[in-house]
Amino acid sequence: MQEEMQSLEKNCTWEIDPLPKGKKIVCCKLLYKRKEGLSPSEPPRFKSRLVAKGYSQIPGIDYNEVFSPVVKHSSICTFLSIVASHDLELEQLDVKTAFLHGELEEEIYMDQPEGFIVPGKENYVCKLKRSLYGLKQSPRQWYKRFDSFMLSRGFKRSQYDS
Repeated sequence: MQEEMQSLEKNCTWEIDPLPKGKKIVCCKLLYKRKEGLSPSEPPRFKSRLVAKGYSQIPGIDYNEVFSPVVKHSSICTFLSIVASHDLELEQLDVKTAFLHGELEEEIYMDQPEGFIVPGKENYVCKLKRSLYGLKQSPRQWYKRFDSFMLSRGFKRSQYDS
């Protein structure tokens, strides 16, 4: 839990503010998962992730667009066959806390996570600056950020599969 909260703090995910009049909050919760080691000798790891309860969000108020393209299976197969036929090297990456890199366009207020309430600001809320797992718009915001980064590096979007 400490590692998750440190990551959220490092990414400047929110700021603690009083809730403005007429605004509602999105609740949150910590989810826990046991991840097995990569080998039998490696011990399991225990992870937690703070998620927003996005099911309480209202379309047109809390979010506008949610669409985020997903790669087509045929694109992956084609890409892998090109790599294999030309004996190329292939690397893969995993972006840790990917959704936290998406910047929110809407004003979203969330309650402070249980067990991590700021002393002296118990009645304050988190004004989200970055997307968070569970929010309806998070996949879209991550895609927009990643897409603009790749385009700025000279990559071109496929006409077949965005």
